[in-house]
Amino acid sequence: MTVDVTELVRLRTQRPEAIAEAAARRERRALVGTSGRLMIVAADHPARGALGVGDRRFAMANRADLLERLCLALSRPGVDGVLATADILDDLLLLGALEGKVVMGSMNRGGLQGASFELDDRFTGHRPEDIERLNFDAGKLLLRIDYDDPGSLTTLESTARAIDAMAERRLPVFVEPFISRRTDEGRLRNDLSAEAVTRSIAIASGLGGTSAYTWLKLPVTENPDDMAEVMQTSTLPAVLLGGEVGDDQDGAYEKWRGALQLPTVQGLVVGRSLLYPADGDVAAAVDTAVGLL
Repeated sequence: MTVDVTELVRLRTQRPEAIAEAAARRERRALVGTSGRLMIVAADHPARGALGVGDRRFAMANRADLLERLCLALSRPGVDGVLATADILDDLLLLGALEGKVVMGSMNRGGLQGASFELDDRFTGHRPEDIERLNFDAGKLLLRIDYDDPGSLTTLESTARAIDAMAERRLPVFVEPFISRRTDEGRLRNDLSAEAVTRSIAIASGLGGTSAYTWLKLPVTENPDDMAEVMQTSTLPAVLLGGEVGDDQDGAYEKWRGALQLPTVQGLVVGRSLLYPADGDVAAAVDTAVGLL
């Protein structure tokens, strides 16, 4: 579909209440459908200032283009829903693209990419009460832990309280944990070794007063053969994240395929890899990912 930016701006200017109205009448569905699997397209990167895809530094900066890619992805068979921040979800509500889809609100986007305070990842996105009010289906939060950065403790504590608040509302929350560290140049890097991912799973699984509504959103380890042992760390249901766009997309698919056979892995939450594939064919990339499920 072609996104009419003029019409979106008109609605936002003249009828801002149209967003809440669209959320109230939206057709909802179960989090996990009859397939028993979950396929979510992610688009919450821009709110952290992370606009790059591969060597294209501002690929995600064109909002109309991003919305068109999202609408195409959401229209493909087997795609269950979307993860995004309020501005993007509001646009998709106005476009009518979220009917019968799982809608997942992105909760903490305060850890701006490249900032000195990146690990003090404040909750600047959806609050649990917003997700409940808008009749959305779940929330997602990012938990990066650097043992050398005191900002991680703030994020750890606020994450636990967010898990509690979501559980009080019986709303699933997807926790995306990493053990992270800064390079000599000061850039933040996530450690994808088996040891680090195992440790991150153990920490995230124990947060809050109950884990009843907690899911994990996890990367495939550097060595995919380690995933079977790593995923023994918790009984919480998990989805795999897509990560950075690389040249070897087929290799990424194979990593996902293997990990999806593990008992706790219930699906995929993938963004840039599918929305901005190297060959430009969004539909084919999405269909291939759905086929892995």
